[in-house]
Amino acid sequence: MSAPRPLSFGAPPSGERLARIRRSPNFADGVFVNPAGPAKPPRGPGPGLLRTMLRKADRVRRRPAGDVPVHPFTLSDLAAPAASGLRLTWMGHSSVLAEIDGHRVLFDPVWGERCSPFSFIGPRRVHPVPAPLTELGPLDAVVISHDHYDHLDLPTIRQLVRTGTRFAVPLGVGAHLERWGVPEKQITELDWNESVAVGGLTLTATPARHFCGRGLRNPQHTLWASWVVAGSEHRIYHSGDTGYFPGFAEIGERHGPFDATMIQIGAYSDFWPDIHMTPEEGLRAHLDLSGGTPAGTLLPIHWGTFNLAPHPWEEPGERTLAAAESVGARVAVPPPGKPFEPDGELPVHPWWRAVAVPGPRAVPLPVPPAAATAPGEAGERPDADVGAHPAGGTVPQPDGASA
Repeated sequence: MSAPRPLSFGAPPSGERLARIRRSPNFADGVFVNPAGPAKPPRGPGPGLLRTMLRKADRVRRRPAGDVPVHPFTLSDLAAPAASGLRLTWMGHSSVLAEIDGHRVLFDPVWGERCSPFSFIGPRRVHPVPAPLTELGPLDAVVISHDHYDHLDLPTIRQLVRTGTRFAVPLGVGAHLERWGVPEKQITELDWNESVAVGGLTLTATPARHFCGRGLRNPQHTLWASWVVAGSEHRIYHSGDTGYFPGFAEIGERHGPFDATMIQIGAYSDFWPDIHMTPEEGLRAHLDLSGGTPAGTLLPIHWGTFNLAPHPWEEPGERTLAAAESVGARVAVPPPGKPFEPDGELPVHPWWRAVAVPGPRAVPLPVPPAAATAPGEAGERPDADVGAHPAGGTVPQPDGASA
């Protein structure tokens, strides 16, 4: 008899949920497939990556040298409605509270101490959460991009389920939520380009280039997605985790224009170039979403909270500022927990410089050109036996040695 599956691993899709997955146009040869070209997750920590991760001088720079200046967020920050109708609060990593046209949406909430299936090992946050979940007030919806541990957190979900909020998730992810006690009636699972109305908002799952999984083996039976949220007056985009691909332009054409984009710019590496974007690629994606122009406001996400890649801790922020300046794009870089309105004065002070380990300043790189579109190009099967992604479905490395 096999050992019971750990609760933190969630549950694999089965029954009608699995049947729906198999009917998806994005599912082929037993797995979900990625759009437009190869997207190969890392197989394991090879010699090159191990040397990079264990080199002392580089390891020291992957964490801040002092306390990250977290904004002391409280309900008073949200007491008055947003003057413009849109206000965003980055809570760290990919967690963002969006107040949009009188509604509240929480993206990828991770309030746990570690993004890991275990409490004693794995990447540990480098700053505290800006506020308890109870300080956020009532939520209309919680939106999850995919099931990796740094985006779908068991302790956080168990707190949120008591609020009765709706969960919008990609296909298959509902199996995890149900095992953790979320009632089926509170869960909506969507394939790419499917939508659901929640109150006065429309939530749409859109394509991304990534992979999935929480267990020791990852059969790629849960989908990953980016998300569009449209209100009566505003539209916003959350990238989740993704490599760069030409589909951003199509997303912008179908669902834009966007008042703000929240785009992954951290945890990149030459060891996994197809599943995470560099800051310059993230800025390119922001431009693609706006028809090639620097319209709207970019909020960089997926950086500053967990040590998940070989690059220095502060580098994503530095390179994003430089890339935005080079094309005249509006970018907001608030400290965790600091609300701002994308239509108003933006937080642009590089707060991380005061607490980063001294070292060479990141070299600005050119923003890459837009990728050529390839309508109808078949997706590629991701490797089913995924290995090294530190917040994915593997046993994570000890704190300080995460990839």
